[in-house]
Amino acid sequence: MSAEPIMEPVMTQQDPIDLLSAIEEASPMPIRPEYVEGTVIVPPQPNYNHSKGAFKLAVQFTVAGFELAGMGMGFRAAHNDGSTMAAVIPDFYVLQREPTDLDNSYLRAHRGWYPIDMITLVGEVTSTNHAIDTGAKLATYAATSIPVYVLINGHAKTAHCYTDPVLPGDDPTEAFYSTDNKVDLGDPLPLPAPYPTLDTAPFLAD
Repeated sequence: MSAEPIMEPVMTQQDPIDLLSAIEEASPMPIRPEYVEGTVIVPPQPNYNHSKGAFKLAVQFTVAGFELAGMGMGFRAAHNDGSTMAAVIPDFYVLQREPTDLDNSYLRAHRGWYPIDMITLVGEVTSTNHAIDTGAKLATYAATSIPVYVLINGHAKTAHCYTDPVLPGDDPTEAFYSTDNKVDLGDPLPLPAPYPTLDTAPFLAD
């Protein structure tokens, strides 16, 4: 994300996915709202530096042979009862599989959101809304057992590789990663095998 988002708590029995679709259709400009921890997040369009940095990270995975690295797709996480827990659009990701027929059926049923279990590595690049990526989204990714969360924290000038997700109870907001390998922004960020070590130096210029 690139700047201060618009956030609105959701107090409705409506499926949040339907609400996100309504907000998207009503907007006079293209937007893609997200839903995390009971709140709709409507971020502004990413600026150039944010998009450039996220793209350069995704390319590093592609160059290292991870052909399922990408950007731009939305993913839905569900509670145990099947209701929507979160709908997120990571800045970059590595998938563990190409979309199957079942995944594509899920996409149609949930208005353009793929199942989040397609992701094996997820990444975010913060800007002024760093608290979302370091808090609510971190908990969401841990709660859905995504093995690796890469975070570029422009506010703290650090880069993180979170691993070993833990969900201590039934509340997904309490989930966390038990391992945080942190480096100063600009230093190489080691990732667990088989992933490459990431070059974070391009973010120093931003």
